[in-house]
Amino acid sequence: MRGPEVLVFDVNETLTDLSALAPRLADIGLPGGLLPEWFAGVLRDGIALTLAGGRADFAHVARDALLTHLARQGIPVADPGAAAAHVLGALPELPVHPDVPEGVRALHAAGHRLVTLTNGSADTSRAVLRRAGLAECFEAHLDVQGADGCWKPAPDAYAYALRETGVPAAAATLVAVHPWDIDGAARAGLGTAWLRRTPVPYPSARRPADRTAGSVADLARQLGAG
Repeated sequence: MRGPEVLVFDVNETLTDLSALAPRLADIGLPGGLLPEWFAGVLRDGIALTLAGGRADFAHVARDALLTHLARQGIPVADPGAAAAHVLGALPELPVHPDVPEGVRALHAAGHRLVTLTNGSADTSRAVLRRAGLAECFEAHLDVQGADGCWKPAPDAYAYALRETGVPAAAATLVAVHPWDIDGAARAGLGTAWLRRTPVPYPSARRPADRTAGSVADLARQLGAG
């Protein structure tokens, strides 16, 4: 299988470790264990808006979800907006997964073009990777606001990344931990590489990934860059 010309990386959970947000949830009175449910709800609501023809950026959807959880839990908060801002303010400070620096540097050194494409904020992606010392490895940081606010897995999101990188779908591969993202990219004609960071199996109803890797470093080795 020929290596891709461009590797399009998802960011949240693929490159970044969201578990670092759990203490911020605890700070505002929410259980840290609520993190997966909150994040899944943000994705659900943002994708649902896209399907319905609506538009909202990640920060607004994430803030609304936090306020909903605070209300459901009956947690008295003097300033709910400030509480939500406390959690979301940690996004640019998230760490990357331990395997990311080695893998990203190997891919970059081997000549692969690397970009990010997130339902979140390109500025956040840029800040996270700058803090990790990886900014020079990525040629661009893209978010779905450039696709008229269409959240992945809408085809327009992937088409935007292809326009920005100037390559056909067959020359690009999406790298993501989320099967729904892999499925969306595959339907848009991109190659796909699924990062299996947990034992959870790949859903049989989704289009299968072209490659499966346990880490970014593993993916780099598969592409002859390790």
